[in-house]
Formats: sequence, structure tokens, C-alpha cells
Amino acid sequence: MAFSEFEIKRVEKIVSQFIEKRRPAPEIRNKLDLGYRLRDQSVEIFEIRPAWNNPDKIIESPLAKTTYIRTKNIWKVFWRRADMKWHSYVDLIFLPNLVKFPTGY
Repeated sequence: MAFSEFEIKRVEKIVSQFIEKRRPAPEIRNKLDLGYRLRDQSVEIFEIRPAWNNPDKIIESPLAKTTYIRTKNIWKVFWRRADMKWHSYVDLIFLPNLVKFPTGY
């Protein structure tokens, strides 16, 4: 079940504040930046940068993802390994809400 409009606004507010604190300096954002997208019950955080072999092509590289498990009222946290698969964080498998997402990352 997808988020309601109210939930989408709330999640977007929390995630945009989280991302804004971690974005690089404005003068290098055309070379490296962070972004996020909501998809179904998940929020995906990704790196944005020009392709090394074609600077006109912008690529997005997924970094982290959190998925809301409505039946348990928790967020499950993942990171993407070099094998291109999502893996659960060992110490951060479940969070009670997005506000509890660690600020040290």
C-alpha cells in the first residue's frame, strides 16, 4: 500500500532536511550532489554526478534505501553493495520512524 498524500509530504519534509544537511558545497554540486526519490513504500538516497567518460551524461548511483513496513510500523534500512544488491544494515535494521535515522551518516 502506497503512502497517503499526508504521509508523502511528511516523508519528503524529513528526507529533504536530512539530505540538505549532507549535500556538498553549492560550488561543486554540478560535479557531485545527493538526491532522493520516493517509490512506493521506500525512500532511496543516491549520488548524482557526471559520468567519468561523458561529462554531459548525469548518472545516479544508489547509496541507501529505507522501506516502511506498515504492518510492523517500522522502517527497514538498506545499503547497496558492489554486487548491486540491497543489504540490511547490521546495526540499523529497523527504525521506529524516519526522524530516528542516524545523523552521523
